[in-house]
Amino acid sequence: MPELTRPRALARRLAAGRYADLRERLGAHVPYLSELHTPEGPPDVTGPGGRFRVATYNVHRWAGVRGGRFYDPARAAAVVDELDADVIALQEALRPFEGDDPLAALADRLGFYLAFVCTRLHRRGELGNAVLARWPITAAFAINLTFGRIEQRSAIAVQLHGQKGPVTVAATHLSLVDRTRTRQVQTLLSHPQIATGPVVLLGDMNAWRQRGRAAQSLDREFLRRHHNEAWPASWPTVRPVLALDRAYVRGANLVGLRAHESATARRGSDHLPVYGTVVLDDA
Repeated sequence: MPELTRPRALARRLAAGRYADLRERLGAHVPYLSELHTPEGPPDVTGPGGRFRVATYNVHRWAGVRGGRFYDPARAAAVVDELDADVIALQEALRPFEGDDPLAALADRLGFYLAFVCTRLHRRGELGNAVLARWPITAAFAINLTFGRIEQRSAIAVQLHGQKGPVTVAATHLSLVDRTRTRQVQTLLSHPQIATGPVVLLGDMNAWRQRGRAAQSLDREFLRRHHNEAWPASWPTVRPVLALDRAYVRGANLVGLRAHESATARRGSDHLPVYGTVVLDDA
């Protein structure tokens, strides 16, 4: 019997790819804070003032609109350049096991600080959520949002040293299932890092059901500060019809929220990025 099972085990191992052992070791720890990256030289300003621009973008594993095995980080990076945002949340960001790290390269080119949380191990590398910020990231936390075996999900929460106190920026990619999304939203809203103080919540909320409980929970907590109930459609890029990518704030106002539509953005991912301006209270 062992003689029969060994070839099958070997075949499964080969099918899993050359990084199977590494993925198995790291997989026991997901989600985990994988990267904190600092640009060279001291910052010109230590933190955001009363007004700053934010964006959220699902980069689709750097696979462009086509997906699959296609891999071209430069396409999504060119879209980030167009956004000209102070804080950028990225979802489905892939840090490959070998070769150059597109996230670090992007942060270096922008001169931004970077924090990345690995949500799951992809065949090619670590896959998860990232926050890029013009100012130093003073703290970073991984939040586990996995409830079940089908989908591994997480969030990253970072602190920025605002001129009037700390500002929290959280980035996430929520589940496709509304019941699970509802639990994830409850976990996010009760997290000590998010429950108090000025908060900016960015990400792919997968809020494709307008009356879904998860979306309603977010709306109750944040929508009165949004001032724009006409969420911009961001997916799919070829003909956007669903407002999956969103930004919420507390302790602030969010103005001018819209999808970034350009020829570059239509090639960069299957999602359009969404951006707006955060105006902190008493700014």
